[in-house]
Amino acid sequence: MAATQRIAAGAVVAAVCAVSLAGCSAGSDTTKEGAPGPQRPEAAPAPKSPFRLIGDGSTAFTGAQPNLPRPERMKPGQRPPQFVVFSWDGAGEDSQRLFSHFRKVAKANDATMTYFLSGVYLLPEDKADLYRPPQHSPGRSDIGFNDRQGIADTVKQLRLAWLEGNEIGTHFNGHFCGKGGGVGEWSVEEWKDEISQAKRFVKSWKTNTGMAKAAPLPFDYDKELIGARTPCLEGQRNFMEAARDLGFRYDTSGVNDQVWPRKKEGLWDLSMQLVPFPGHSYEQLTMDYNFMVNQSGTTTQGDPDKYDAWGDQMRDGLLMGFRRAYDGNRAPLIIGNHFESWNGGTYMRAVEEVIERVCTKPEVRCVSFRQLADWLDAQDPQTLAKLRTLKVGEAPKQGWASFLAGRPAPAPKGVPGAPADKG
Repeated sequence: MAATQRIAAGAVVAAVCAVSLAGCSAGSDTTKEGAPGPQRPEAAPAPKSPFRLIGDGSTAFTGAQPNLPRPERMKPGQRPPQFVVFSWDGAGEDSQRLFSHFRKVAKANDATMTYFLSGVYLLPEDKADLYRPPQHSPGRSDIGFNDRQGIADTVKQLRLAWLEGNEIGTHFNGHFCGKGGGVGEWSVEEWKDEISQAKRFVKSWKTNTGMAKAAPLPFDYDKELIGARTPCLEGQRNFMEAARDLGFRYDTSGVNDQVWPRKKEGLWDLSMQLVPFPGHSYEQLTMDYNFMVNQSGTTTQGDPDKYDAWGDQMRDGLLMGFRRAYDGNRAPLIIGNHFESWNGGTYMRAVEEVIERVCTKPEVRCVSFRQLADWLDAQDPQTLAKLRTLKVGEAPKQGWASFLAGRPAPAPKGVPGAPADKG
């Protein structure tokens, strides 16, 4: 981490501490009353802190996010970096402590990730009626709600994750799938209502839990929230229309091949992808749930004798997909997961081993969706269009230097990666 980034992160932590702990003094003055104090040179005024509480103090504006690198436009002939995105649906901290564990795994391997928070994970069970899900009665949720300790633990992880440069997205609220009011049947306006409620639960968790003295989340969620993944990958069409109207920048609710992303209806389509499925002739979606269904069906705890083999199968499939891109077209690899111990936790082990094997390789960047979207926005559209001509696993026959040798158009002023204005 650069020194300036460390200073920025420290300032945010100090500001958050000041809200939650009264009297965070750096020292004490022991001068007796009436006695002349030590003569000190007049100090320069302290820089104005950007810290500002929002609403009831559940969230706060603390300035630019620490540890978020500025994207750069590729130079002519430069080989693209290999991006890998690890993302988590319904992120929350419970007794398994998987959120805190994977934060540590990410830090140890120079990675940042995207955590899709379910809004009801910040709503206590006794306030469940505050949730009014589309096409369902008040207080209904297919994934339940939380207790106050679970909310406190989740908020702590969200706070630390954001300060480390990770992204906090949304997995909405009640996780309704299938027929009878599932998200696939929701209108554009119902999606907007669901998103509004997800934001509200994040922005009012202090009021809803009574934890008035707790430290806030260090971000403005209205600005932080730029993308999502829909429950069960359903309802994408109407969600995307709602998301575009609300200023979102990407969606990851579909299924793609391992090719370079394009914009779809104004949003970057950063959907998960199909990768080889060891031992099978067909390919598999890059998500733990889908590997599980194709191994043990809908039974989340299948034959224990097969746990190791199933985890190895997922790990090896993801690594095959990684190598296919790394040695081929360099398309970003998008991976989705859940904080679950399905089949004895074998998928958590598989994901951890993939992180450890790929994120420290040369030219690999394990990033959040926000960072990937920022980088894509910084590139010359003609360069991205050329990258999209490469098929799955296809490296340029003439080499990268020749393939991308054309001089790209200069970045428009204000676009990420554009030169600073020297005027």
